[in-house]
Formats: sequence, C-alpha cells, structure tokens
Amino acid sequence: MAQVTGHGGGVWSLKVPIPDNPLGHTLVHLLDTDAGPVLIDTGWDDPASWDTLADGLRALGTSVTDIHGVVITHHHPDHHGLSGKVREASGAWIAMHAADTEVVRRTRASRPGVWLGYLTAKLTAAGAPEEHLTPLRAARASGRTRTLPGLRAALPDREIVPGDLLPLAGRRLRAIWTPGHTPGHVCLHLEEEHPARLPGNGRLFSGDHLLPGITPHIGLYEDPDDTTVTDPLGDYLDSLERVARLAPAEVLPAHQHAFTDAPARVRELLDHHEERLTGLRALLATPLTVWQVAERMEWNRPWAEIPYGSRNIAVSEAEAHLRRLVKLGHAEAVPGDGPLTYVAV
Repeated sequence: MAQVTGHGGGVWSLKVPIPDNPLGHTLVHLLDTDAGPVLIDTGWDDPASWDTLADGLRALGTSVTDIHGVVITHHHPDHHGLSGKVREASGAWIAMHAADTEVVRRTRASRPGVWLGYLTAKLTAAGAPEEHLTPLRAARASGRTRTLPGLRAALPDREIVPGDLLPLAGRRLRAIWTPGHTPGHVCLHLEEEHPARLPGNGRLFSGDHLLPGITPHIGLYEDPDDTTVTDPLGDYLDSLERVARLAPAEVLPAHQHAFTDAPARVRELLDHHEERLTGLRALLATPLTVWQVAERMEWNRPWAEIPYGSRNIAVSEAEAHLRRLVKLGHAEAVPGDGPLTYVAV
C-alpha cells in the first residue's frame, strides 16, 4: 500500500521503495500545477516501486498517465530510475541539470564494460587489493554490465538552468544548483508562502543535498577522457552555504522526513566535514593510498563489515576529501610508482 503524505498547498510525498537498500525508500514529491501534476523525482526502476508510485497517484485522484512533467534532482537510479516509464505512459517532459544529463548520456552511449573498466582502473590507482578487483574484472568479462542500475535511465529532454524559474503553470519553483553529491544536483525552491505560515522563505525540495539525519555521499562522476581534477567536496560545502542563506521555512528531502531549520542542519554538516578533514590530515602523518585512507576513516560500521559495493563508494568519498585537503594546501600527492599516496603538509 502506498504511503502518501500531504504537505499542504498542492504538495504531496509518496514513499516509493528502494529494493534491497538500507535507505528503504525515496520520497517522490507531487506538485499540482495549472497544467497538470508534476513529479519531483520518480523512484527506482523496479516493478514494486512502479506499482507503489502508481498506487500513490491513484490515492491522490490522479494517475501516471496524467503526469505533465518530471523534475529530477539528480541522476541516481533511486531518483531518476522510473522517469522513462513515466514518460512512456504520459508523454511527460523530463528536466535535469546539464551536468547530470551528461552523465546519463555518457552512460547510455558507453560500450558494455566501459564503466567497469573505468572503476577497476580507479580502484587500482587507489591501491585496492587484488581480491577486491577480481570480481570487477570477472563481471566485465562475463558481460553482466548491463544489469547495473541506471543504465536504462531516460535521457532528459529539458535542461534545468540554475537560478531560473521552472516553467510550471501557476507555481514559482526556482532551481538552485547544489553540486557535490552529483555534479548536477539541484534543489528546488518553492517561492510561495508556507501553507501553515511557518516563518522562513518558502519550501525547499532538497533531493539528497540536505537530509535531516544522513550525511550525503560526495560523488566522483568524471568523464574517463577528461583529466580535470574536480573538487566535489568543496562544491558541496559551498552549495550548503547557499542553501543556508536561503533559510526556507521547511525542507522536503528525498529521504527520511520533512524538517525545519535548514541553517542548523547545514551547520551540523559543515562541522562534520571539518572534523573529518582534520582527522584525515592527522592520519596523513605518513603517506597513505586512497584505499588505506578509506580503511581508516570513521564510517557507520567497521570497515570489515562494509559490503563490497559500499566500499567502492567509501573510496570515492575518501578521494573527494583528499582532493579537498590538497586544494587547501594541507596535503599533497607523493610522486612514485604504483598506487598514488598522499601525505600531510
């Protein structure tokens, strides 16, 4: 049974399950407009998720076929996964920031095995042990790459332009570019008085950028042919500050639950990353590979208990923090053969 929550002022959230994932669900938001209902994110591409989304829409007196448009906060499969099916059923447009659309385009255009080859090379450079690399090589050789999530994602047909109002009839929804979790992540600021007249500046659909009790992963989504060294953690911290200055009356995230006092939550996240960077700088008294740094970082469970796929995510998080330290002048890469190592300066 779909769990639907009304937030007032023509806004609802639908709890759409994510299969076999500790997050449990994505909060897909529905926004009434004068041209028809618009979804903010869609949920994971899975039959149970699809059925739950359809049931929730029926409970609200509408259906998938009535959807006018889909606004995607970012390209991850628990947000963008069902957008293609929604478009097939309704003819709805799909909007996404250009940076994340490029990730989707690159993923769709890649030959089988390209992504796994890239991941294997990244983990090798990070110093991953051979026993971690072997399953990746085996998956690439077996041709199982097309079962990976996100490879069937729809290509968006509209671009979300940061700072612009989205063309939603009768509503004022402004795009706020908040990179870090992904390069094209956007929050969506509903510039309308809160229906309960809570103090603050409208409401914010925050995607995964700002969550009440979870620290979002900082992602590396780079073109294998582009040698530019990005700083996604720096981007994330800067965009957190941007959201704090917005001071929305209420935040409607894509996971967990709605909450108020965005500036306080932003301060918690800024403090968390500052503490983590300070701790990493202390770890780098002697040179360490990215993998060794990830092994020594504090996670929500001991390293030995972190599942295989989550270790890949942890390594990219470690690399994002190391890049930030290098940019701040607090660490540097050590020249040499083999996996790259970093040391504090």
